[in-house]
Amino acid sequence: MERSAVMSVATRLFAELGYDSTSLQLIADALGTGVQDVRAVGGDKRELYLAVTRHAFEEQRAMLQEALAGCPPEACLHHVADVYLDFQIDHPHIRALWMHRWVMDAVDISGLEDEYIRPLLRLVARNLGDRIPPDMDVHYLLSTMLWCIHGFLGSGVLAPERGLRRVDDPTAVRDFRKHMHALIDRMLD
Repeated sequence: MERSAVMSVATRLFAELGYDSTSLQLIADALGTGVQDVRAVGGDKRELYLAVTRHAFEEQRAMLQEALAGCPPEACLHHVADVYLDFQIDHPHIRALWMHRWVMDAVDISGLEDEYIRPLLRLVARNLGDRIPPDMDVHYLLSTMLWCIHGFLGSGVLAPERGLRRVDDPTAVRDFRKHMHALIDRMLD
């Protein structure tokens, strides 16, 4: 059994069901193998979850490093927000992993936010710090962007007349992106 197969299935199940609702037996069943085979390749449930979380962090860090390296000076924060939004749309499992944690899943595994989220915020803050007005707290600015993006991805926005506009609607994504740019501009004024 290949580690990549175990990681792929574990990632999908942890993202869909959360840590607390995913067992090694469930992962083994999805792979069509036994628990002992999963343990031999991925370790116990905690080790597997930590490996999945670490991999998600590495994907996000690579995306942010690339976004920051190609950042246009006049609109760097727009660029980072756009790249982050696109990444989250293309990698829904990563957002789902964190969403489960945000609703108290895997509470017995502490410190992941400090180990994986804080370094990402610091990376962006270090690269954008000189572009942020001195009276603006860069961490609150970035957190506001994250809350907005994750709120949109998770629940959409109310349509003007009826219903919701969600991430599966390209027009809604375009309009949300435009709104994020305007919000960023207002926050930086």
